[in-house]
This record gives sequence, C-alpha cells and structure tokens, in this order.
Amino acid sequence: MVKIRLRRRGRKKAPVYDIVAMNSRKTRDGAFLEKLGQYNPMTFPSKITLNNERALYWLKTGAQPTAMARAILSYQGVLLQLHLERKGKSAEEIAQALQQHKEIVLKRLERKAQKRQNTLSKKKVAALESQKQEAVEAPAE
Repeated sequence: MVKIRLRRRGRKKAPVYDIVAMNSRKTRDGAFLEKLGQYNPMTFPSKITLNNERALYWLKTGAQPTAMARAILSYQGVLLQLHLERKGKSAEEIAQALQQHKEIVLKRLERKAQKRQNTLSKKKVAALESQKQEAVEAPAE
C-alpha cells in the first residue's frame, strides 16, 4: 500500500520533513517512490512547499495520507480539490472554492500571528516589571 507521509531530514532538534509517497512497509527514512514537497515546522509560519498536481495524482491512485500529511494536504487545499472533482464540479467552481479556501487560511494565519505577537508583548512587559521590582528591592536591602 502506498502512503503519503513525512520523511525526516535536518539536524538534531532542527527537523525538516520531506512529504513523500512511499510503500507503507518501508522505514520512515527509507526509499520513497516520489518526493511531493517539503515541510519546515521550525519557522513561523511553518513553510510548506508542495506539488499539488502530483499529490492529487497519488491520492487518485489510492495513496493514503498519514495524519500529519492529511493536515498538510488539507491546509494546502489538495483534499478539497479532490473532493470537488469527485463530486463532478466544473474547473471554474473548483478554482473559486480553492480561492475561498486560501482566503480563509490566510485570515486564520493572521489571527495566529496577532495572538503570538500579543503573547510575546505580555511576556516582555512582565519581564520588564520584574526587573524594575528587583532594582527597587536591591537598594532597600
């Protein structure tokens, strides 16, 4: 059985993953049939490079994605495209739905970035306040 899954590369504590189609009996980092893309979780936002056409081809031929690969394919809109093609939608309808999907993903990413920025700001403010408090208490002693 062919699976679409992640294949780890990179250094210790700095992973970079290849998105590959491979036989399910092979080891995680073993020989693969085709490299479909790359996933780097260490950046914000995570960098995903994917050949959508080839991923769609492998899904149509029966390849099963793992949980993480399914999430990446969904994020990129490949699973939506496959679903709409199987429903018999026209190319225009599929293109419109994919554009709408990309807008939703972009809005979600902006919300995450804003939330991350607010969290970082709160941590900096708390650190500055604790430094001020330590500075005030040090001369008093």
